[in-house]
Amino acid sequence: MRQRVQTASALQGEVHIPGDKSISHRAVILNSIAQGDARVSNFSQSDDCFSTVTCMRALGVGIETGDGDELDIHGVGKNGLTEAGGALDAGNSGTTMRILAGLLAAQPFPSVITGDESLRSRPMDRVIQPLRLMGAQISGQIDDSRAPLEIQGGKLRGIRYRLPVASAQIKSALLLAGLYAQGHTVIEEPVPCRDHTERMLKEMGAGIEVDGDTIHLSPGSLKAVDLLIPGDISAAAFWLVAGAIHPQASIRLPNAGINPTRSGILDVLLSMGADIAVGNEHVLHGEPVADLEVQSSSLRGTEIGGELIPRVIDEIPLIALAACAANGRTVIRDAQELRVKETDRISATAKELSKMGADVEELPDGMVIHGGRKLSGAGCDSHGDHRLAMMLGVAALIADGKSEIDNAEAASISYPTFWQDLGRLSAG
Repeated sequence: MRQRVQTASALQGEVHIPGDKSISHRAVILNSIAQGDARVSNFSQSDDCFSTVTCMRALGVGIETGDGDELDIHGVGKNGLTEAGGALDAGNSGTTMRILAGLLAAQPFPSVITGDESLRSRPMDRVIQPLRLMGAQISGQIDDSRAPLEIQGGKLRGIRYRLPVASAQIKSALLLAGLYAQGHTVIEEPVPCRDHTERMLKEMGAGIEVDGDTIHLSPGSLKAVDLLIPGDISAAAFWLVAGAIHPQASIRLPNAGINPTRSGILDVLLSMGADIAVGNEHVLHGEPVADLEVQSSSLRGTEIGGELIPRVIDEIPLIALAACAANGRTVIRDAQELRVKETDRISATAKELSKMGADVEELPDGMVIHGGRKLSGAGCDSHGDHRLAMMLGVAALIADGKSEIDNAEAASISYPTFWQDLGRLSAG
């Protein structure tokens, strides 16, 4: 699909942010192995999250789609999953594959989990190795580092493990395995990364304690919990950047999740001088939520790296775009993880923004962006990456003339209504 976007004279309005993708994955998986029924509202309608739904259904869980964005989940309990009739398909979702690897490793039956070509090219040894330390029988392809993963479920033991890199997916896989393991599981983080699994486990009655960078988990059962999913801050980020860089903008984003392990985009934009108001702050099922409002802003360059990176890893292409519109130089470091996402996001971001006239220098672990150059409409390509597709759509709103974005349908992986919301805001 080729999406045509032209300069917007103004960006005005309110956006109903889709449900948080990360929380939606976990709401399905954890309620599936809990006792009782649960209704999940504002469930993300992304392809990735429905990959998780499809996998859990194949494992014997009753999941019904209700009105709009609701799911009814009939938990089968800790020991109620059944062997799938064939390979589980995670689609493009690394979250689905890595987290389910931890769950499947503890089941009394064999499983195979695979995905699309992009997912099969992404590293899985980072989850295979620690699960093996717990006693899991799990193997991959190509030097044990790629999907499909073959898992012979069985008994596991709790371990103490320090994550070599900040990864919520690996952490979550080990926590799910730890629910079934003999003995305690202790996970140490090098720096804090998204903690939705820990928060949800606590809501559902798990024996979990978090002490600084260390998580302690006792094996046990879960109780199903009805959940209203907050709006996804990663989806809100596109409109926060759009509002900040457009000269005539006012955008309101109600009910956005502002979990501190995820809200680094707010910190970065505020440090760059963005005019963002945060109001109506409250806690919803253990997750902090607020209404956000962004106005046209005069941005300045910044430098980001170190412990901040895990909190903004998905938003770095957007930060690069914001830097293009800022005064001065922006330096992004320590983001080498972007090299192994759906595409090499460092290379692809630099390449595509350069097509529009941006001054972007690629680094091994990030980028240097010299701001202040006016962008021009161009022919661009998402490379099949949902976040790049949407970032380029936002860039086109401030670029002179018309832009055409190839493979724009990739946006549906995480934000199916993105192009409709963009059109509505720009029609104003």
